[in-house]
Amino acid sequence: MTDMTDTSRPGRAFAGLAKRPARLTVPAPRLLLGLAAPAALLVLWELLIRFGVVTGRLTPPPSKIFATIGALASSGELATHVAATLARVGLGFAIGAAAGTLAGAVAGATPFLRRLLDPTLQALRAIPSIAWVPLFILWLGIFEASKIALIAVGVFFPVYLGVMGAILSIDRKTLEVGRVFRLSRVETVRRILLPAVLPSWIVSLRSGLGLGFMFVVAAEFMGASEGLGYLLVDGQQLGKPDQILAAIIVFALLGKLCDALLVGAAKPFLRWQDTAAASL
Repeated sequence: MTDMTDTSRPGRAFAGLAKRPARLTVPAPRLLLGLAAPAALLVLWELLIRFGVVTGRLTPPPSKIFATIGALASSGELATHVAATLARVGLGFAIGAAAGTLAGAVAGATPFLRRLLDPTLQALRAIPSIAWVPLFILWLGIFEASKIALIAVGVFFPVYLGVMGAILSIDRKTLEVGRVFRLSRVETVRRILLPAVLPSWIVSLRSGLGLGFMFVVAAEFMGASEGLGYLLVDGQQLGKPDQILAAIIVFALLGKLCDALLVGAAKPFLRWQDTAAASL
């Protein structure tokens, strides 16, 4: 008869698991897969113009657009415009994200302040970005302060909603477990509230960053002499569709790069999550 108390088999089983190589995630195929759709669209666009299916006067081919990007880069103009746009987005994002996080935390944790402030903030959220432009010019002038304020407004609302919603959606049973284990307020925040809020906060920051790039266009329409928004206006006034599309493509690349950097910076803080996406 076999000895039922033999523990060598589980030991060998765990040893076998330990010897199995960990599955390595290879980002290169995923990156290539993500580039497949825009690459196919650009090739199709080029072919349609080359074979005369569509005119290239108002919709220049990708080859001409990338030549325009190369010319702007070689002259140093592109770096100047990109640096100006990134500086505005970065500063406006920092201000808007900080204010949105603070307001969302206060509104989510304090029912009285939520009932007092949230209706007004929800009404302000419905105001289009362009409607703020004349007011900010009147208050702050036409220079950098009004542009950064407009971007900060765009970033504020998604971050505010994300943080407040995350706090309100915390399971009450989780808080009761903290009380059972007699956690202090600091430990409750560190072990329960922060892990519960952090994923939604990261998502709201990503949404705010995307709106920051949208609002910077409206901001740079306000008399800017540098920035990708200025390139858009200059291309429109001079009748250069290739310059307009070049600025749009650079906007898209910058937005994706900044979003990827934000996601990469947040990954170490979300390693504890055991989600289906983590295993894909």
